[in-house]
Amino acid sequence: MVQLIDEFITERARLTPGAQALGGEGVQLTYMELAQRVGAAARGLLEIGIKRLERVAVFIEKREEAVAALFGASAAGAVFVPINPQLRPEQVAYILQDSGARVLVTSPARLANLAAALAGCPELRHVIVTGAAAPALPALAGHAWDALMRDGQGTRHRCIDTDMAALMYTSGSTGKPKGVVLSHRNLVAGAESVAGYLGNDERDRILAVLPLSFDYGLSQLTTAFASGACAVLMNHLLANDIVTLAARERITGLAAVPPLWIQLAQLDWGAAADLRYITNSGGAMPRATLEALRQAMPRTSVYLMYGLTEAFRSTFLAPEQLALRPDSIGRAIPNAEVLVLKPDGSACGVGEPGELVHRGALVALGYWNDPARTAERFRPMPTAPGMVLPELAVWSGDTVRADAEGYLYFIGRTDEMIKTSGYRVSPTEVEEVVYASGLVDEAAALGVPHPVLGQVIALFATPRAGAELDVAALLTACRAALPGYMVPSMVELSPGPLPRNPNGKIDRRLLGQELAHRLAWGTP
Repeated sequence: MVQLIDEFITERARLTPGAQALGGEGVQLTYMELAQRVGAAARGLLEIGIKRLERVAVFIEKREEAVAALFGASAAGAVFVPINPQLRPEQVAYILQDSGARVLVTSPARLANLAAALAGCPELRHVIVTGAAAPALPALAGHAWDALMRDGQGTRHRCIDTDMAALMYTSGSTGKPKGVVLSHRNLVAGAESVAGYLGNDERDRILAVLPLSFDYGLSQLTTAFASGACAVLMNHLLANDIVTLAARERITGLAAVPPLWIQLAQLDWGAAADLRYITNSGGAMPRATLEALRQAMPRTSVYLMYGLTEAFRSTFLAPEQLALRPDSIGRAIPNAEVLVLKPDGSACGVGEPGELVHRGALVALGYWNDPARTAERFRPMPTAPGMVLPELAVWSGDTVRADAEGYLYFIGRTDEMIKTSGYRVSPTEVEEVVYASGLVDEAAALGVPHPVLGQVIALFATPRAGAELDVAALLTACRAALPGYMVPSMVELSPGPLPRNPNGKIDRRLLGQELAHRLAWGTP
């Protein structure tokens, strides 16, 4: 029985050693070969002194070394921290600082961009770079991946399934990303649940397009390994490339977020004859996009899903329900219970809006080093008769309603997060960069609906007193400090202070209403 996330690979190496485990990006590894790579990575980490539950950050694109490093950290008894390859050096440094990472695995090119930022990471001790040359770094031990894979030795630290396995960073309402602490049990239960309702088996070939730092992206690996399928890695540039690779690699399963599906729905999928299913999460798929995909892929099953990093996956809508309720996010996935509750913890009636609350084995262990926000989101369930100890559940902050058959419908988010291109973006994180430019006195970022990206970022700004705002210079500063999806798409200038709510804070809701009114009526 698999209890730790890396055991999916070793178990499959025992059962089907010659079956393909990894493909794509020049990689062709069987389960036995992948198990050997993971074991070598674990021994290399132990050789340089990694201790139980210490953090190993992985900042490289999808490639063989990334997979070996992530699961090798687990196999050593450490905790892996995948970092989105799109992040800027300052953002990477923040995650390294916050997680207290002891080891960073990256590429020589990425390290060159990071070098200055690493000076502010006091807990970092080792940097491992892909290839055969060890880097020379002040105050840090540099290692070559090839040498470490060859010479490492040691015995893994003992772990159990409730121990930390991963820290997944997602944007938070304070502006800084927050680390969601996931246990081995969380990851194993999630992979087995999803693989079960998708019907995955050894014949599947699952295309891994999404970033491995995204729980939905990482799950393409864990779901594949849980079922003995092959995960095909892809660092895509164009939507057409996905269709081409899906046909060439005989892909049977593909996961994406709504902005990507909107692009993919416009393409010819006739050559991808092996595609058995597609899945959507990270936001609602537009009805027109869903219909276009069903026409383009008439023999492909479509699974609509809802999830949050704090509980991985909560609901799915089975393909046979699409025609009946295309706007539903479905019902709870296997081995999870999803409730619609009022603020006092009592159950909502049929059709009554309430907060989506998730309980079960997929509920994360909280936010890393953040007891205040953990207490806000991870709260006790109403006590069941006879129960003495409280059970913690995830209170999602999302408002939903349930119909008479228990199918859920998403209504809205209660926080101020912006959902763009499949990413959750904190307004404050954008605003901090805007303020750092020195060009504004006040700034407020918010999401505006967009037919392709879900939302785009609108920035309201008040220029410095007595000065005109150079919008081009402001956007240049944003592009230098933020990934592309976090750069504002529109800048609205305000001649005076931005509106306040009764608490004295900038009234984002009012700004959003004013902007929506102007856009609707075409007011310049």
